[in-house]
Amino acid sequence: MDKNKKREEEAQEKGVIRELLGWGVYIAFIVVASFLVLTYVGQRTKVDGRSMETTLYDGDNLWVDKLSFRFRDPERYEIIVFPYKYKENTYYIKRIIGLPGETVQVEDGYVYIDGVKLDEHYGNELMDNPGIAATPITLGDDEYFVLGDNRNHSSDSRDESVGVLKREDLVGRAWVRIWPLDRIGVIRHE
Repeated sequence: MDKNKKREEEAQEKGVIRELLGWGVYIAFIVVASFLVLTYVGQRTKVDGRSMETTLYDGDNLWVDKLSFRFRDPERYEIIVFPYKYKENTYYIKRIIGLPGETVQVEDGYVYIDGVKLDEHYGNELMDNPGIAATPITLGDDEYFVLGDNRNHSSDSRDESVGVLKREDLVGRAWVRIWPLDRIGVIRHE
């Protein structure tokens, strides 16, 4: 009887060890999968400030799609996220206005692309300060010109501290608002 009891105890110990190993593998899988999703597929970011009002508001939490731009080029009017080059762990959220090869200029408060006034309906007001876009800016093969929707309260490509963005600077595009709950949903890129 002692042999049977001893075998049962050994079997129970092996079962516990097997169970712990199973949980360890499961947890390791979750950690690796989370890392891969956050590195290559998407990330959460929070809107800080008024520069994208009335599209996005201070405190909105967004899910950023980091995958799309691996398979296609960014398009005009898409809302993108990029790191601010002068402050670590700080990201800006702006709208793409100028595409590679185009000439962008801000004149009399309006945006002109290749000399043609851009038809916009989301900007809150005419721009007071054209910044570096007072004179025409011709974008290179991998360069983008971005503006906030709340133009007079936005630090964007008109500001030398932001300037023109390179394709490699784009983290991804704002995809879904996940907070606050009353405004949850897919973000429209007009």
